[in-house]
Amino acid sequence: MSAKSELVFIPFAGPGHLVSMVEMAKLLVDRDDRLSITVLIMKFPFESEIDSYIESLTASVAAHIRFVLLPRRSHSLRTSPVAFIYHLMESYKADVREAVAELSACGSPQLAGLVLDMFCTSMIDVAVEFGVPSYIFFPSGAAILGVMLHFQSLQGEQHMDPTRLKGSDAELDFPCLANPLPAAKFLPLAVFMEEDCRIFLELPLRYRETKGILVNTFAELEPHAMEVLASLGAPVVYSVGPILNIKVESKKGFEILDWLDQQPDASVVFLCFGSGGYFDEHQTKEIAHALERSRYRFLWSLRQPPAKGKLEALRDYADPAKVLPEGFLNRTAGVGRVIGWAPQVAILAHPAIGGFVSHCGWNSALESIWFGMPVAAWPQYAEQHFNAFHLVVELGLAAEIKMDYRRDLVKGSDDVVMANEIERGIRKLMEGEEARERRKKVKEVSEKSRKALMEGGSSYLSLARFIEDVCSQ
Repeated sequence: MSAKSELVFIPFAGPGHLVSMVEMAKLLVDRDDRLSITVLIMKFPFESEIDSYIESLTASVAAHIRFVLLPRRSHSLRTSPVAFIYHLMESYKADVREAVAELSACGSPQLAGLVLDMFCTSMIDVAVEFGVPSYIFFPSGAAILGVMLHFQSLQGEQHMDPTRLKGSDAELDFPCLANPLPAAKFLPLAVFMEEDCRIFLELPLRYRETKGILVNTFAELEPHAMEVLASLGAPVVYSVGPILNIKVESKKGFEILDWLDQQPDASVVFLCFGSGGYFDEHQTKEIAHALERSRYRFLWSLRQPPAKGKLEALRDYADPAKVLPEGFLNRTAGVGRVIGWAPQVAILAHPAIGGFVSHCGWNSALESIWFGMPVAAWPQYAEQHFNAFHLVVELGLAAEIKMDYRRDLVKGSDDVVMANEIERGIRKLMEGEEARERRKKVKEVSEKSRKALMEGGSSYLSLARFIEDVCSQ
C-alpha cells in the first residue's frame, strides 16, 4: 500500500482566493487517494459574504479534506487593502504554527508540505521549521506572476523604484508579454504606493524560496508567459487551471434564470463587477443611460457601496430605483433586469447571455473563457487593469469599455465613465465583424480550457507532476 501524504493548505479568505484553493484541494484528493489535505481558514476581522461559504465548508464532510477554522483576529485597516491583507495573514503565524505542530505530531499521514496563498509568504518560515517544502498557489495568471518576478529582479539588480512610474508615460517591456505595457495605466495600484510596493516586491522574492508555484492558468492560454517564467528565476511552475467552482446549482431560488429562459440566445448583456465591485450614484446613472440607449437586453448586478472609508462586504440595495434615473426600471422592464448579488456561473452558462461586462478579476476571466463568453473590460482595482490589458491587447479575447478606470477599494473613485463611452463599449462587445471574430476566438479557447483538464491535457499532466513531487518525498 502506498504511503499517505498530508498537505496543509493556507488560503487567504478573499472570495477570489479561498474558493479556487478549495477547488484545488478537491481536485487533488479526487486525483490521488494517497493525498489528504487540511485547509486552515483565516477569517476576515469583519463579517463578509465569504462567511456563509466558510460555514458550509466547515459543516461539510469531504473525503480526505478537513477544514480547520482559526480564531477570528481583530486587525485595523492599514493604509491600503494590500497592506491590510498582508499583515493580517502575518498575524496568524502563531496559530498556523500550532495547527501544523498538531498535525505533524500525529505522524500519519506524513506531513508533506504547505501550499500557501500568494499573500501568505510569512508561512514559508513555518514550513522551514517543520522541515517540509512550501508551494505557492497563485490564483492569478502566469503573465502577472512574470511581471512580479521581473520587477523584483530589476529592483534587486538595478535598485529600480517602481513608485516613480506613477503618472508617467513609460511603456515597459516585460519578458512575459509580447506588447509594451503602459505602466501608469495597467500596473496594479500597489506598485505606486510605498508600503504596497515593498510588499509587491517582497512577495516574489519569497516565492523563489519555495519548491514550486501552482498557477491558475493553462498552457494554451498563456504559452509565452509560461515559457519565460523559468528564465526569470522562478521555481518549478505548474499550470493547473482553470481551477473554477463551475458547479451550477439548481434553478430553484434563482428567479432571474427563469427570466433568462424567455430571452433569445446570445441576446443579453450581463454586467457584474465581482465581490468588491460597486459604483457611486453618478456612475450608476451613466451606466443606466448607456444601457437604455443601446437597446440591448441586459442583466445588471448592482451592489451598494460600503460606508465611506470602510473596507466591508457589499450589500444589495433595498430599493435600487433610488440611485437609478427616474423611470428607468419602468422604461426598461421589457428588456432588462437590475438585481443585487448574481449567481455568476449559472448566468454565464445560460445560452441567453451574449456578452459579459466585467471587472476582469482573474476568476471571472477564466469563467468567461470556460463558457465561451466574450468580455467587455472595465477593471477597477488590484491587478484587474493588467488582466484587462492581457485579455484585450495580448490575447484578443475582450473588448474595452474603460481599461484605465481606477477605484480605491476604500476611498472610491473620482473617475466617471460617460454613457456614450459605455454604450460604445457594449456595441463593440455585441455587434460587428470584430465582435464575431472575437466570439469565435473565445469559443476556440474555451474548448482548449476544457481539454487542458481532461486526461492527457496540459493541466492534467502538470498536476500529475506536482502530485508525484509531493508523494515521492
